[in-house]
Amino acid sequence: MVNRSSGKKVHFEGVPETLLIPLWARAVECCRQRPIIRDRKSLRVLKKIDYDFSRFRNAQLSQTGISIRTRIVDDAVTAFFNRYPDSVVLNLGAGLDTRFERIDNGKILWYDLDLPEVIAFKKLFFKETDRYRFIARSILDFEWLDDIPATSRPMLIIAEGIFMYFEAGDVRRLFDRLADRFPGAEMLFEMLAFFALGRCRYHDCVSRVKSKNIEFKWALKDSRELERWNERIRFLDEWNVLDYFTHRWGWLMFLNAYMKSMIGNRIVHVRLS
Repeated sequence: MVNRSSGKKVHFEGVPETLLIPLWARAVECCRQRPIIRDRKSLRVLKKIDYDFSRFRNAQLSQTGISIRTRIVDDAVTAFFNRYPDSVVLNLGAGLDTRFERIDNGKILWYDLDLPEVIAFKKLFFKETDRYRFIARSILDFEWLDDIPATSRPMLIIAEGIFMYFEAGDVRRLFDRLADRFPGAEMLFEMLAFFALGRCRYHDCVSRVKSKNIEFKWALKDSRELERWNERIRFLDEWNVLDYFTHRWGWLMFLNAYMKSMIGNRIVHVRLS
């Protein structure tokens, strides 16, 4: 997995640089004999980027966790498509996510939203189509809501690896705006392990990116607290990454339920009513 100097150079600073971590994790995973996910697109993209991915070489826990969270979300999105084949997906903080290519059912309309500089970089490797569209805005620039036409089609909102970098007030405002704009939508998002809050410098991947002004700012011990934020949020389910593919977690597989809830990231499923 060698990067050549002729590859596309990365000029991201701060949180945007972290989008390279899940790309790396998925690319590494698809090279395993029994991969949790198969994502050849990520491997092809990684090979075209001029970046020192070797800095993540020993980050086995994050590599496993990202692979599992990807599998969990893939399965949940596929289940949503089985219920609503003609649906709309909004992927917040999409980065270099490849999910549309992995699980497209030929009918969905998919939006990838991220910062303008991220979308510009993404366009070097991904092409927009009539069903796969990019929105180049900050998640917290709520004008992007007007870029998505009103529709009666079922909607699913996805947010992986992004909310932990936001202040709690910003996350709450975002949920309020989503509930206003997309009543009836379902949402899948990653909840940072509560133990990791404020401990970015100890993270086996994020602590190794070139940017140093990054911190984990938001997490909840109990995902049901979201229902107290807004009466239109309904908690449906959640999945802790430590409960899956336990043979890959080493000694972590022996933790009790409480410890897992504190140190394992979760994928949370809610409905906006």
